[in-house]
Amino acid sequence: MGAFVRRAVLVRDDEEAIAAEVRGAISRGTDLLFTSGGLGPTDDDRTVAAVAKAVGLPLELNEEALKMVERRYRELYEQGFVDSPEITPSRRKMAILPKGAVPLFNPVGTAPGVWLEVSAGCEVRGVESGKAVIVCLPGVPAELKGIFENSLPPLLEQVLGKGFYDERTFEATCRDESVLAPLLKKVAEKHPSVYLKSKARTFGQEVRIRILFAASGSDKKAVEQAIHNAIDDLLAELEPHGIVLIPVAEG
Repeated sequence: MGAFVRRAVLVRDDEEAIAAEVRGAISRGTDLLFTSGGLGPTDDDRTVAAVAKAVGLPLELNEEALKMVERRYRELYEQGFVDSPEITPSRRKMAILPKGAVPLFNPVGTAPGVWLEVSAGCEVRGVESGKAVIVCLPGVPAELKGIFENSLPPLLEQVLGKGFYDERTFEATCRDESVLAPLLKKVAEKHPSVYLKSKARTFGQEVRIRILFAASGSDKKAVEQAIHNAIDDLLAELEPHGIVLIPVAEG
């Protein structure tokens, strides 16, 4: 969608630690913040409570989220995966969200994701923030991916606008990254909109160095053309050195 992650942080299942990172992100003017993990029914699943604490919002039972949880446990019961569809206190916990949050349907697991808009008037430790969106996703990869691909796109488009990202990967017939470095630097300076990165491996006779070209923008054709132009210029720089670029298929 054309956006890049600017910062990633790993914290323990500690409410204060999570809240501190959320406060810090918002105070730095973050527009879009993702959390991953800690949405489940157990006591150590504390992310939602930590987010609420960070932005000064109360937790409350979200009726829409409760319906999602009820529906999933009913389906799991009918499929024989759980012994009862009853909404126990632990299951009900997954429907308790910060006030004003929008639950995101989880097509794989039981815990809804969370979409929370923090308004311009929100104060985080005395620092007035602009509008920010916090998205809480499950830590289980299949669940995170399910929400990201099914529930999030129309909401993310409202924040990011129309965007496009493209990348191409090649292997260079060169075993020494130090030989490539000045050539890559020259091309990168000529094409500032294209992210150009070499990925070194251990030395060896059969080793080839991977080179990544990536770019994003609002116009698909312009992004693709920018990458194409950067590739052409690197090919021209590599040719006198007898270095060839071999495309690497996706996946």
